[in-house]
Amino acid sequence: TMTIHSEEHIVDVHVRSGVYSSDTIFDYTHGYIATRLFSRNACFILKIKKEYIPELREIGRLAFERQTMMDVYSPNNVWAQFQAGNSRIGNLKDWILYGKHIENLCTGLPLYK
Repeated sequence: TMTIHSEEHIVDVHVRSGVYSSDTIFDYTHGYIATRLFSRNACFILKIKKEYIPELREIGRLAFERQTMMDVYSPNNVWAQFQAGNSRIGNLKDWILYGKHIENLCTGLPLYK
């Protein structure tokens, strides 16, 4: 499921698929995406790069296309590949940078950037 909070510039994406379940937050105000993978008990954080990540208003259109069509013929599909890196538990400086929505999603988990 996807919920778009236009007034807060936030998109929540919840994937419920057993071992592959995850929650993702697109925080356009702070410029970060955070994905919590439940099978790995970790949080992955990615800086939003406008050339790769659709704008907030575009995500709504892409979601509508996906919902109403069997195949989406849009070049703006978002795929992310995570590489192993150094993890750390978030501290106050991280939460100021990433914002409260990502803090709520990732508190207490190792962060991978």
